[in-house]
Amino acid sequence: MRWTVHGERPIYESEWVGLHLVDIELPGGERFEHHVVRTPSDASGTVVVDDDLGVLMLWRHRFITDTWGWEIPAGRVDPGEEPAAAASREVLEETGWRPLAIEPMGHYFPSNGLSDQTFHFFLARGAIRVGEPVDAFEAERVEWLPIDEVHRLVLDHAVLDGLSLTALSWSFTAGKLPIPQTP
Repeated sequence: MRWTVHGERPIYESEWVGLHLVDIELPGGERFEHHVVRTPSDASGTVVVDDDLGVLMLWRHRFITDTWGWEIPAGRVDPGEEPAAAASREVLEETGWRPLAIEPMGHYFPSNGLSDQTFHFFLARGAIRVGEPVDAFEAERVEWLPIDEVHRLVLDHAVLDGLSLTALSWSFTAGKLPIPQTP
């Protein structure tokens, strides 16, 4: 069943987020206003894997949820920028490593009942160390973790953000990262 949209009005807007009220009519005729979070930009993240080093990860604190967790390099897609270019740029800025050619793995809407934001995720096989991260405030640590440890972190709920969790889970289930054998 498709809902009918009769109109939309902004309540709050900034360069990062907008809150809108959308005039909705259900197929049965009921009509109401639904809150919608509009985002002016998408986000891109990259699973960077190296056969010898493992997976490039960031250990960081998120003040909004007051949680610590492991994340893949990720960030906002700038206006006019392609998601793949943003993914590559974010890896370099956040880690100091330049990813080798990246391949798209997918995209999704992390909260499509509330927001129009799109997350794009990519895979890079290998990276070249360029220097220190440009965005040093992004993470407390930047580390290459063994693939079996990353798999354990996903299962142990130590990867808490949706973009990282989805990209890593997809990488394992699609065979991009080997699933470790359990004893």
